[in-house]
Amino acid sequence: MSRESQTLQPVASDRPELPGKLPDHLRTELIAFRRDLHMHPELGHQEFRTTAAIKARLEEAGLRPRVLKSGTGLICDVGTWDGGRPMLALRADIDALPIPDAKTHVPYRSTSPDRAHACGHDVHTAVVLGAGLVLAELDRQGLLPRPVRLLFQPAEEVLPGGATDAIESGVLDGVGRIVAVHCDPRVDAGRIGLRPGPITSACDRLEVSLTGSGGHTARPHLTTDLVTAAARVAVDAPALLARRMDARSGMSVTWGRIESGHACNVIPMHAELSGTVRCLDLAAWHEAPDMIHAAIDEIATMHGAKFEINHVRGVPPVVNDPVITELLREAMGARRGAESVEDTEQSLGGEDFSWYLEHVPGAMARLGVRTPGDTAKRDLHRGDFDVDEDAIAVGVEFFTAAALIDGRRTPPSR
Repeated sequence: MSRESQTLQPVASDRPELPGKLPDHLRTELIAFRRDLHMHPELGHQEFRTTAAIKARLEEAGLRPRVLKSGTGLICDVGTWDGGRPMLALRADIDALPIPDAKTHVPYRSTSPDRAHACGHDVHTAVVLGAGLVLAELDRQGLLPRPVRLLFQPAEEVLPGGATDAIESGVLDGVGRIVAVHCDPRVDAGRIGLRPGPITSACDRLEVSLTGSGGHTARPHLTTDLVTAAARVAVDAPALLARRMDARSGMSVTWGRIESGHACNVIPMHAELSGTVRCLDLAAWHEAPDMIHAAIDEIATMHGAKFEINHVRGVPPVVNDPVITELLREAMGARRGAESVEDTEQSLGGEDFSWYLEHVPGAMARLGVRTPGDTAKRDLHRGDFDVDEDAIAVGVEFFTAAALIDGRRTPPSR
């Protein structure tokens, strides 16, 4: 008997009317699938092996995945859409980060130097894959009320995000609603965090180049002291913006790199700074480029430095639709009870899931990946990041419940 022909059992709870519990054999397989991805991380737009692995497993289940025209990432419909009510899409991101894997105690440590799944995208991928396999079996049993689209998106970590290319390639054609999860190491496995409205922030990349005459450190008065100018930009630009922007906008300019000079007695002719701009508020995000340019102009002029700014627009905030947020709350409650859902705050992290919400309503949940009782402080984008793999089954059953509940609802009248 093939894996796909095994019958899925109803949820063993006081809600037996909701099918889609993850079978033990598939739970084990998904953990192995996640570990394989973790061992072979691929950066944005380079996820060829990852794409091939997802495609092969979906085809094994009798589905018809379609690779995106960029060559990485894919979509796959479970059930046949007849052009009626638009589908619900389940989105996962599949790329890794350009940082080394610092874990030494696990057999699934990254085998690729300076690359790691340090943001949990391997978990997101396993969750959506698992949900697709469960929903495909329900569809074969006639228990899937409406078709669902699986979306495996490349290059989430590459500004302005692979979502923009995916949208241009038509991944939202026939889609009316979209949901996603993101790993949260501050939330216990078995729980999710929800928030209607904004749940992430806008994020841009900021690069500043300063130039001047330079000269001998014995005669700084005859030079454009670029090291001092760069230092003042680094310190004063965030301070000026904090007074010129509404504090409620949550704008944050944080530098990650400052570079200038080669010798201790030479004032250089060039200096560079790069960092990020984050905003909690969408209106502030639209105002940010002009405000930042004005602040840096003021500081550079005071020091006699010429400047150029490369403000790379990244992503707007993820703003969860209240109705779909409640759908997710209901879905998690149906699987694990209302106490498994906790309210969460808006973070300053950026997520290109926001671009989908410019086109269709949707919501993102925070998937708990912390082992209950673990008191260690862990975070994303660190080389030692890891998850409690029980979260994979939680995410699968959460998504299947959302698809079933959404599919049974009567669409709103036009």
